[in-house]
Amino acid sequence: MGSPAEAFVYDAIRTPRGRVKREGGTLAGVPSYELFAQLLRAFSDRGVPAAAVEDVVVGVSTTFGEQASDPARVAVMQAGWPDTISAGVVSRMCCSGLDALASGAAQVRAGQADLIVAGGMESMSRVPMFSDRPAFATDPELGATTGFVTIGVSADLTAAKYGITRSELDAFAVRSHELSLAAPRWESLIPIRIDGEIVLAADEGARAGTTLESLGALKPLFSDDPLWSRVEERFPGFERPSVGLHTVGTAPQLCDAASAAVIGSARAEATLGRRPIGRIVSWAHTAVRSPGLDGTVAAAGKALDRANLGIKDVKVAEFNESFAVSPLVLIKELGLSDEIVNIRGGAVSVGHPLGASGGILLANALELLRRHGGGHGLLVIPGALGVATAVVVESPA
Repeated sequence: MGSPAEAFVYDAIRTPRGRVKREGGTLAGVPSYELFAQLLRAFSDRGVPAAAVEDVVVGVSTTFGEQASDPARVAVMQAGWPDTISAGVVSRMCCSGLDALASGAAQVRAGQADLIVAGGMESMSRVPMFSDRPAFATDPELGATTGFVTIGVSADLTAAKYGITRSELDAFAVRSHELSLAAPRWESLIPIRIDGEIVLAADEGARAGTTLESLGALKPLFSDDPLWSRVEERFPGFERPSVGLHTVGTAPQLCDAASAAVIGSARAEATLGRRPIGRIVSWAHTAVRSPGLDGTVAAAGKALDRANLGIKDVKVAEFNESFAVSPLVLIKELGLSDEIVNIRGGAVSVGHPLGASGGILLANALELLRRHGGGHGLLVIPGALGVATAVVVESPA
């Protein structure tokens, strides 16, 4: 599976995704650092010697409130892991989790560490998106410079740019719910406990009875957003959709979750006493003129090029459903069959916990690849302000 300079994945786990609710969701009482700490404890239970871990890198999108400063270090201490283990946070908005995985892999491949834990955490119940009031969202002048609009306007803009219709978006959302409901339990799921009692053991959010008719009855969310004027200024000649495209039914569910992976060198195999379950082959960070969500196309292409692979080499694709448009653009532009894309559903049905999503995609892809005889997987997430990240992984046969 590679040379000593490769970055192998020895384990990948995640919490269930708990849906955010106005009255308080299932995981609303659990801080994100505790969600991540429970994964660290699970690694100990699964035979990972905590004292051998040299760094912990965690993606967090909204670094504010109890997620401010260094919640990764807090999680290490909360888990009861050795005080000598350093930990830190990376933040690249929705791409934060993939960024953390790439950062951990880079340390291993550079020969600077033999064993790393990387992943992500986000409690959208406790630290809502944009609760940090970033300047690009609150300062009109900076907003014009960066092209900031609400993420839903970005989604509608991207769908209009690629000629993706409301009916196609609705159909993809129906597919997401159906696949999530039909999926067997993920082996990577670690139940969340409070005072020793399991409070959540499976992803929430997927709704039975989601149909084209039920979604077609929903009103568009972003048709009248005043920030469409900013889109028209940044893209002269752009024709705003005459009707809105995305609805609450084709937007990702808000949720709380954490994810984590054990990444190490070939030497770590002796330390862990196990074979790797996969390898992080390559990654790429790209961006397009904000507020587009289509930087994913270039990111996927660049990551595949760096892996010396073509799109036909991809056996499993886990594309974050950052609105239904995101995977549809990738399917269309990369020429992929939807039969390998999000084959157990995705964020439209079961949630996008921002910084935790990258690690969830990794765990999902490696499990699916193992079930299908190994091969390569492609993970892709877009973010606000036009950023995007892609990661190529491999699972042994």
